[in-house]
Amino acid sequence: MKIGTTQTMKVMRQTEAGYILQNDVFLPAQTIEADLETGQKVDVFLYHDQKGSIFATGNHPSVQVNEYDWVEVIEVIPELGAFVDIGIEKDILVSSDDLPRFESVWPAKGDMLFVTLTTDKKGRLLAEPASEKFFAEHWELAPEELINKPISGRVYNANKEGSAIISEHGYRGFIHHTERKQEPRLGEWVEGRVIQVKADGTLNVSLRLLKQQSMQEDADDILKQLEQNSGVIHFSDKSDSEDIRGTFGISKAAFKRALGKLMKEGKIEQRNGKTYLIQP
Repeated sequence: MKIGTTQTMKVMRQTEAGYILQNDVFLPAQTIEADLETGQKVDVFLYHDQKGSIFATGNHPSVQVNEYDWVEVIEVIPELGAFVDIGIEKDILVSSDDLPRFESVWPAKGDMLFVTLTTDKKGRLLAEPASEKFFAEHWELAPEELINKPISGRVYNANKEGSAIISEHGYRGFIHHTERKQEPRLGEWVEGRVIQVKADGTLNVSLRLLKQQSMQEDADDILKQLEQNSGVIHFSDKSDSEDIRGTFGISKAAFKRALGKLMKEGKIEQRNGKTYLIQP
């Protein structure tokens, strides 16, 4: 009997609540559509209940050991991991060991993860996100005409350098950390635009608006920061680029463009390395 897989097992006897299969595995009656007879064989999916006993179910999840599919995140528990719904009576844990280092980009309830099933050293069933190697063997090659086109996809990998997505058409896209204002969560659905179609058939994607639209959005963010800080921020066009990115999530060049726009409109002024809001 292999946990996390579909097995063909014989019905040994019937109880009020269901059926006892070979090896004393219990099959709840509500998980199957038709009555079974003693000696009959039935295909069931095997998993552990909360006490560690092996249970069977007539529900057959598309996610099994060595079989992958998208599953919905049901609950996230800090330091432990995320529980996902694979279509059986018990939600399965994606361990914190298989999630990003920072919990700020862990999936949220309702996000979707592409996983398979595995077991830990104690034999407990876990859901494991697909690796970059798996996606590399299965993504579609993107055509060159996608350049500058909108794209939507789900984040399957998140790290310091950026986020990797699989689009709705199966294309692999990479979002460099400079091409986003906020790091998307693992499992989050994002919408952006293609900024490069690479020779290997993968895409570089930006979640930022086009320059003119982005300038207005960045200017609005700067005004918001000024209003929240009594009309002054300790930033100017001479500030360190990493400090700017850490606070505003944009490049120094984008920050300077937004400052220039606000100064031209007479809304701000710079003095002694700081930026001040000009009160009307």
